[in-house]
Amino acid sequence: MKILVAGLGLIGGSMAKALKRGGYCADGYDRAEVAAAAVAAGAIERAASSFAEYDVVFVALPPDAAMKFIGENHFCDGAIVADICGVKEVIERYVYAVPRNFRYVGCHPMAGKEVSGFFNSCEDLFDGASVIMTDAARTDTEAVRLLETLFRKMGFARIVHCSAQEHDKKIAYTSQLAHIVSNAYVKSETANGYRGFTGGSFQDMTRIAGVDEKVWTRLYFLNRKNIVQELRCLIDHLRQYAAVLDGDDEEALAYLLREGRLRKEELDGQK
Repeated sequence: MKILVAGLGLIGGSMAKALKRGGYCADGYDRAEVAAAAVAAGAIERAASSFAEYDVVFVALPPDAAMKFIGENHFCDGAIVADICGVKEVIERYVYAVPRNFRYVGCHPMAGKEVSGFFNSCEDLFDGASVIMTDAARTDTEAVRLLETLFRKMGFARIVHCSAQEHDKKIAYTSQLAHIVSNAYVKSETANGYRGFTGGSFQDMTRIAGVDEKVWTRLYFLNRKNIVQELRCLIDHLRQYAAVLDGDDEEALAYLLREGRLRKEELDGQK
C-alpha cells in the first residue's frame, strides 16, 4: 500500500511520523524545503511530484488549498482521498459536485498544539486522541475500514462517525467558539500586568487565544452560520449572569451557577 501525505505541517507531519512509527512508510508533498526536511528527519520516504501512484492520499492542507489539490490533480482509480480539514460540509459538497474516480472520506483529527509547522510535529500527537470520519451516501465502506486501521496505527483511541453537517455544528461549539471566546477574553484592559494574579483558570482561558488569523479566519467563515448560532447562545447566557449581578438577587445568581454545574455533571456522565 502506497501512502501520500500532502501538506507536512503540524498535523500532516505528525501523521507521517505516526504512520512511520506504526510500520507504514509514506511519501510527502509540500514546499521543497519542507519536504526535504521531512525526508532528512525520516518522516517520509521521498517527496512526491505526481499522485496517481498512491492508494491512500491524506490531504493535510487548509480548506481552499485542499479543494484545489483534490480538484486539480489526478489520482488512481479507486484511490482513497481523505482530507483532514476542520470543516467538512464545504469540502464534501465540492468533491461530490462532479464524478470522481477516487473514494473520498472526510476526516478530522481532534488533536493539535498552539504552534504550527513541520518542526513542531511529533509521532505521538494523536496518542489517545479522537478522530472524526464523516459519512455520506457515497462514502465507501471499505475505504472507511482501511482508514480506521491506519488511524489506530497512528495512535488514535476513538473514532467517531457522523455526517458532515453534524461535524460542522459540533466543531463550531467545541473548537471554533472556544477559540473566539479566548481571543476576545484577552482584549480586556484588566489583563495588563496580570502576572502574579493568575492561577490555572487564566491559563485555561487564554491558552488558545493566539490563533493564527491567516488560517482561522477562513475556517470561521466557512462555518460561520453554525458559529454565529453558538455565539448568540453564549451571549444570551452571559447576559443572564450580567443581569443578576447588576441587580440585587444572590439567589438568582446561585440558580444560574447551580444550573451550569448540573449541566456540566450531566455532560461528564455522557463520557
